[in-house]
Amino acid sequence: MKPTSPWYFEEFLSQSWKGGIRTGSALFRLIRERGYEGSPTHLQRLLAGWRRAEKQAKGPALELQILEPVRDPETGHAISPVIAAALCIKPRGKLTPDQARKVDALKAGSPAFATMRCLVMRFNGILRGREADPLPAWIDDAIETDLAPIVRFARTLNRDFDAVKNAIEMPWSNGQAEGQINRLKTLKRAMYGRAGPELLRARMLPLRHTD
Repeated sequence: MKPTSPWYFEEFLSQSWKGGIRTGSALFRLIRERGYEGSPTHLQRLLAGWRRAEKQAKGPALELQILEPVRDPETGHAISPVIAAALCIKPRGKLTPDQARKVDALKAGSPAFATMRCLVMRFNGILRGREADPLPAWIDDAIETDLAPIVRFARTLNRDFDAVKNAIEMPWSNGQAEGQINRLKTLKRAMYGRAGPELLRARMLPLRHTD
């Protein structure tokens, strides 16, 4: 086995895991210092297997916890999931007093909402700051939450980490290309069954003036 595989450092990783070091970024730094030549993605796959094994060892929960809906303290009405989702991603500075009251009620009544909002605000800060260094720690924290949508999103980011890092830090994007593709598809749908390639070419490409 070669040092490009995290399994090469299995014994050290296992000892660190049992010692309480559970985040992928911390373990990645430790084995990198010991000669690891692979990517963070390979390490995350190994750790994901360990996390699944721990969950299976704990067994299913004895009973399901049924949570009461969180209610607006002012009106007493239940806060709908749609409103909660919208408030989860809205920064504190942009909340109206009514919305801020709902956010505080949701954070007090739903630990999952509080966790998700904290992660969302941190992720928003990473994007706006255009600095990808905090992203590995964010991914680790998101995976540790056991909130299925957040975990799936974090693992997707981790699989395409280099592309995500470039998207955050670099000023370029493929927005122009995607916009032209969307325009072409819109024109094709509008012209379906009415015209051929010549008209599509005329509508899509700029006119060439000939003298």
